[in-house]
Amino acid sequence: MKTAILLMAHGSRIPEANDAVREIAAMVKEMTGHEIVEVSFREQHLPNIQEGVDACVARGAERVLLMPYFLFVGAHVQEDLPEEMAEARRRYPTVEFAMGGHLGVHRKLAEVAVDRIAEALTATGWH
Repeated sequence: MKTAILLMAHGSRIPEANDAVREIAAMVKEMTGHEIVEVSFREQHLPNIQEGVDACVARGAERVLLMPYFLFVGAHVQEDLPEEMAEARRRYPTVEFAMGGHLGVHRKLAEVAVDRIAEALTATGWH
C-alpha cells in the first residue's frame, strides 16, 4: 500500500516563514524514502489540511500519516487536528488515516537548542 506523509504546520501570515516546513518536508522525504511527503497549514496559508489530504490521495496514497509539525500540545493538536482527520476519513472512506505525535519534548530538540546557543555565543563573541 502506498503511504503518504502529510506534515501539518500552523502557518504564518508571512509567506516566507512557511518555506521552513517545506524545507523540512524535503528533508523528511530524503531521509525516509517516502515518495509522497506533502505540507499543509492549519491557519494563515494554503494548502489547508484538507487540500493537503487531497494532494496525497491524488498522488495515489492509500494510507496517509498526518504528522503535526507543532512544538507543544494545544487546542490545535488536541482538538483541531483530530477533527481534520475525522473529516478526511469522511471524505475518503477507502483511505486509511493515522495521526502521529507532535514534536513535543525530545532530546534532539534540546540538541538543536544547544547548537543554536553555541552559534549565538560565537556570533556575540561570548564563547
